[in-house]
Amino acid sequence: MTKVLVAEDSPINRELLRELLEARGYEVFEACNGQEALELSTQIEPDVLLLDIGMPVLDGFATVRKLRESNSPPGLPVLAVTAYAMRGDRENILNSGFDGYISKPIEANTLFKQIDQLLSKSR
Repeated sequence: MTKVLVAEDSPINRELLRELLEARGYEVFEACNGQEALELSTQIEPDVLLLDIGMPVLDGFATVRKLRESNSPPGLPVLAVTAYAMRGDRENILNSGFDGYISKPIEANTLFKQIDQLLSKSR
């Protein structure tokens, strides 16, 4: 079963993502901030990480930087799921170590398309 780690500080957004992902057959793990995501990623070794940018404790940029520096788990695809949708945000995010980007509000088909692309590249 494909394991997806969702790092999102909003309980409502975590619930929405969990419901969408579980309905598609993914095993979902949740973190409330970037630090929790780092700890969980080494424990559960997810197949993909959905990472919010604006979180307390450790934001998405710092989290993806630490993941890439440690390479643990190796080659983990990271999808930014964010409200950052201004001109240049997508490019900035992708240049910061993320493998993909989708903006909020989440559109299920876009989410699944991005996850499928990331998983096919990593396998």
